[in-house]
Amino acid sequence: MNSVNPSLKASKVSSQLPATPYYLLDEAAIVSNMQIIARLCELSGAKALLALKCFATWGVFDTMQPYLHGTTSSSLNEVRLGFETFGGAQDKETHAYSVAYSSDEIDEVLSYADKIIFNSISQLTAFKEQAYAQNIPVGLRLNPKTSNSSFIIADPARPFSRLGEHDKDKIAAVLADISGVMIHNNCENDSFEAFSDSLADIEAKFGDVLAELEWVSLGGGIHFIAPDYPLEKLADRLKSFSEKYGVQVYLEPGEASIHSAGTLVTTVLDTLHNEKNIAVVDASIEAHMLDLLIYQESAAIAAINDEAVDILPAAEICNQQALDNTIVCGRSCLAGDIFGEYALADKLKVGDQISFANAAGYTMVKKNWFNGVNMPAIVIRRLDGSIDIQREFDYQDYKASLS
Repeated sequence: MNSVNPSLKASKVSSQLPATPYYLLDEAAIVSNMQIIARLCELSGAKALLALKCFATWGVFDTMQPYLHGTTSSSLNEVRLGFETFGGAQDKETHAYSVAYSSDEIDEVLSYADKIIFNSISQLTAFKEQAYAQNIPVGLRLNPKTSNSSFIIADPARPFSRLGEHDKDKIAAVLADISGVMIHNNCENDSFEAFSDSLADIEAKFGDVLAELEWVSLGGGIHFIAPDYPLEKLADRLKSFSEKYGVQVYLEPGEASIHSAGTLVTTVLDTLHNEKNIAVVDASIEAHMLDLLIYQESAAIAAINDEAVDILPAAEICNQQALDNTIVCGRSCLAGDIFGEYALADKLKVGDQISFANAAGYTMVKKNWFNGVNMPAIVIRRLDGSIDIQREFDYQDYKASLS
């Protein structure tokens, strides 16, 4: 495979942090997660692929690469990025998946992929010959119609789901066309028992199908990096599954790869009072931490004025109690652009700096230019403590994103 494209190297080392807002990634925290993933793989025999849909900040891929077996993608752009920035080493894999490929992109997708997974039998039928012609192993996404997800919007087993095939007879009819399957039905699942039970359900439904395969990806969404997660039990479960069916198991950690490894650093621009204290920062939940808005969640605060804190949201926004709480809002015109409501020891002032926690996953890959709000820079604190400004954005980037 090709090495990293030199044109992608855009970072610069600086002794100073940029003006807010910026995303700050901590390589030491990333390595801590990587070590847990590597331990799980060592004990279980599974291979781990970074899910680029969650995190694709390639400026830290050199640090992550020794611990992972490759990347997995959801589009042509992602599979190309994985190939160019992570798959340069011969032992790294680049998996391609998409809910639907178009006929004018499939050949390019295959030029970057080591494996390709089709979402449906119709897509498999349409494009399998092109994959065979390039000796690319082919897989199919299965949908067991059960999941571990607390959010209907993220539930792949939701009613009328388009994500994967569920009819065992139809799947059995195309077994000769595939060498593996992908099953992704977990979302922030921190229960080993729930995962094990779900896997048992998959075995009951598709066991004879699995026995005919060479590899099985169990997707991501398994929160095995939690301090109290029984990692050894998970490893044993994965190993026994692999041995029972004679398959190579893949995992696709996204959030698990970068959990607690990034913050969004902001500055208070204004304070107001409307029955409760209000502070407006120079970032936007809709533009910079969109998942919180989608899932109607609030951000935890990691630091105020560089002093580490552990402040969780204090109450629901509409709660009429605790009138001395502070609601921290974004600067866009969306009324619901709210990071959260917090019980703070001191009132916030203009100029105070707030760092929001867990801002690495599903943030930079979703950031947008709504209202033309300044795009946060991407900053990396390297393992040696140095600061690397990976990318800054300006008006020309905003203008170029439009027409």
